[in-house]
Amino acid sequence: MLRELFSNAQGFIFGGLGIVAFIALVGLLKATIRVASPDRILVVTGRKTKHHGRDFGFAVDRGRTIVVPYFQAVGTLDLGVFPISVRVEGVNSANGITMGADATACVCIDDDDEAMLYSAVERLMGKDVKQIHEQIQQTLVGNFRGALNKATPLQAIGMEDVNNDDGQTNADLGERAQFRAELLADINSDLRSFGMKVVSVSLQKIWDTSNYIANLAQKTLAEKRRAVEIEESRLRAIADQAESDARKRIEVSRSQADEAIIAARQELEVYRRESAGLIEGAKLTADQSIAEARNSGESSVQAQLVELQKLKNQSSVTLVAAAREEEARIVAEGDREAVSIRQSARNELLKSKAELLAAYGDDASSVMFLQQKLPALFSAYMAAIENGTVDNFVVMNDDEGFSGAVNRGPRAFADFLRTFSDAFGVDVRSLAMPEPAAAAPEGGVR
Repeated sequence: MLRELFSNAQGFIFGGLGIVAFIALVGLLKATIRVASPDRILVVTGRKTKHHGRDFGFAVDRGRTIVVPYFQAVGTLDLGVFPISVRVEGVNSANGITMGADATACVCIDDDDEAMLYSAVERLMGKDVKQIHEQIQQTLVGNFRGALNKATPLQAIGMEDVNNDDGQTNADLGERAQFRAELLADINSDLRSFGMKVVSVSLQKIWDTSNYIANLAQKTLAEKRRAVEIEESRLRAIADQAESDARKRIEVSRSQADEAIIAARQELEVYRRESAGLIEGAKLTADQSIAEARNSGESSVQAQLVELQKLKNQSSVTLVAAAREEEARIVAEGDREAVSIRQSARNELLKSKAELLAAYGDDASSVMFLQQKLPALFSAYMAAIENGTVDNFVVMNDDEGFSGAVNRGPRAFADFLRTFSDAFGVDVRSLAMPEPAAAAPEGGVR
């Protein structure tokens, strides 16, 4: 158990030592590594460096650096631009006018040149911002006084133009630009001792005690106003002239357009008349062609009518006559053929009758008699009794009286045949139904 306790205690000890070592490592790194923002530089005191043949007891680094605790110290220096306001009063200008001015200058450490940077570290390191501003402000006051002593109020405010006829000054810069350039040169020459440079400078206000600038401003303003009025009058005259010229050009253009329109209308009228003439000529030609075509058509129609009448005459006379002739011929041929056929049939019939008579004898005679004479006899009988009438008819016998009256026609014909047989000796019954003979003649048919 003691061993386990000892083992656990040993683990806690090692863990604590590890944590302490980690904390110590973090603290060491924090103490040795220093980081600065882009607008600041790190100044490591206690580290010797040499630049341009001079030995310095400090070094300048950007971004980050490593320092040795207790042997080296680290400070920062601001590289940003800061404005400084300056007021100067009671300055005698170049023309003896007492004047004053309010100005603003933007300055910063010149870190483009290493020598200037090390000079700035020597002059400004360890001072607060207020001290630096006061020192630079006093320097700028002296520079502004010196610049205003060398210039007139008009040159300072830039109311005079540098484009002189003699060409002795710079033609590209005005008086104010020249004054500003000289002021910047003076300020930079003084600020180099601090390792700094001026970025921009501006005069916000310039005044004098004798109202010289105000009077000049009013005079200049009046001159400018008069110049503006003159220029406005000149431009108005130019505009009026341009408007008049434009109006004249418009009138000329309108006249030319009217002339062109009139010419176009005249040409259009000529074209219209020519077109009307062409149309009228074409109409006359078309009417003439139509009349000729109508006459030609009527002639053709008349010729066709004549030809049709000829055909009609031919049809009504020649064709009818030919048809009738053909009909008569066909009828004559038919009659001849019919006569020939009837004669042939009659000959064939007579021949057949002769053959029958020769072959069957009395039987054939009976058949021929019945065929030829019996209808004639019946017709004669009917003609004989046709005009006979009965006024009164009395039935005396109930058995045969009525049936005898109904069957009077057949019985009368039978009586007629018996009377005919008694009168002429010709028995129609025996002819129609002869009694069978003992033996038929040779070659006959029973």
